[in-house]
Amino acid sequence: MYKYRKRQSNFKKVIFLILLIIVVAVISIFVYDMYINIDVYSHEQANGNVETNRVSYEVEQNEDINDITKVLENTIRCVVGISKIRNTGSSIFLNNSTSDLGLGTGIIVSENGYILTNWHVAGERYSNCYVTLENAKTVNGSVVWSDKDLDLAILKISVSNLEHITLGDSDNIKIGQKAYAIGNPIGVELQRTVTSGIISGVNRTIKIDDENGETYMEDLIQTDATINPGNSGGPLINSNGEVIGINSVKITDAEGIGFAVPINIVKPIIQSFSENGEFEEANLGIFAYDENVVSYLDSKIDLNSGIYVAYIEAEGPSYSSGLKTGDVITKIDEITINKMSQLRSYIYTKKVGDEVKLTILRNNKERNITIKLGKKS
Repeated sequence: MYKYRKRQSNFKKVIFLILLIIVVAVISIFVYDMYINIDVYSHEQANGNVETNRVSYEVEQNEDINDITKVLENTIRCVVGISKIRNTGSSIFLNNSTSDLGLGTGIIVSENGYILTNWHVAGERYSNCYVTLENAKTVNGSVVWSDKDLDLAILKISVSNLEHITLGDSDNIKIGQKAYAIGNPIGVELQRTVTSGIISGVNRTIKIDDENGETYMEDLIQTDATINPGNSGGPLINSNGEVIGINSVKITDAEGIGFAVPINIVKPIIQSFSENGEFEEANLGIFAYDENVVSYLDSKIDLNSGIYVAYIEAEGPSYSSGLKTGDVITKIDEITINKMSQLRSYIYTKKVGDEVKLTILRNNKERNITIKLGKKS
């Protein structure tokens, strides 16, 4: 009798335990379902339907892509091909086609036919080249201004009512911002190629060794957007389609390192040609280096600010002014300068015959020198 009751008792315990587990499971499922519904409802109340949010995010992404696509389509129309030979017959299968055939890129900067490019693409002032427009028409171009030190040139074509590119502000670019390079790499088969990247560095100074010896390019924009030889003279633009630099140099020993000349330095010249059809370049008759270049020239020179006067033209405007090699120019007309490019940009805004006041340091003593600007030959 005892054994029967004991077994009956154990059986009841098992049944009770099973029922308890079932009840707990049902309650858990019910609570979980309520929690999910509440969370989804709350999320929908705060942010809209989940699926709608996902679609909205995808739409935003597509809008961004569409925006830059439109920007690039508009910009590409302002990019031209430049060659020193009219009928190049160039091909990506020809060795050294860009250098042998003189292929390069330029950008239309005014509706009345002024085009900006590199000096090493277009050549010296008064030289001629051939310009291929977006509609494939080739026209004659004549170089009206060039500067070897800046590796920039402006040429003129006899075509009007041209779409022209918008100039940006290279003084306000930031490391990490998006950048796009446009040009004609290798040959005409790949004309108006677009590459993208970021601004990798600003105010870069590089040393270039060529047959004429060592030269220095300063205040350059560094980018990892791919720049090939035929890209020379093409635009480096921001996400708004504004030109912030002119593609100039690629480091051949490394990938993802290219340089562009900041657009701000040449803005006054473009404006003068566009509005007046001419530009009479005023000249100070000196060449100076910033602290980055001075370290190459002489490690003993301690330069923390200003620019170091390394060369004064014989019989130039500064020759008899009292300015000497080794002086450090800290200001021009009370404007602080730390780069030769800043001095150039300011002089480009002046006229031949204008006077400027230089503030210099010599033997740690500050002096002021007034110089009348001459005409650059």
